[in-house]
Amino acid sequence: MTTLDVREIPPVNRHPTIHDAFDELEPGETLTIVNDHEPKPLFYEFQAEVESFDVDGYEVERVEPQKFVAKFPKREE
Repeated sequence: MTTLDVREIPPVNRHPTIHDAFDELEPGETLTIVNDHEPKPLFYEFQAEVESFDVDGYEVERVEPQKFVAKFPKREE
C-alpha cells in the first residue's frame, strides 16, 4: 500500500501527483491519500477517466476536521 499526504502539495499540483502515484501501482494495490478535505472531485475524476480504478473499493474516512484518508484501489487485471 502506498500512502501520499497531499496536504503540503500546492493544490494545482495535487491531482497530477496523485495520478502519477496511482499509475505506479501494481494491479490490486491501493493508493491511500491524506487530504485536508474530502476528495470528491478527485473521486469523480478517477471514476470518469481512470479505467483501472476500482470504484467499488473506494473508501474515505474523516479522521480529524482537516484530515481525510481516502483509499483508491487499482483493479486486479
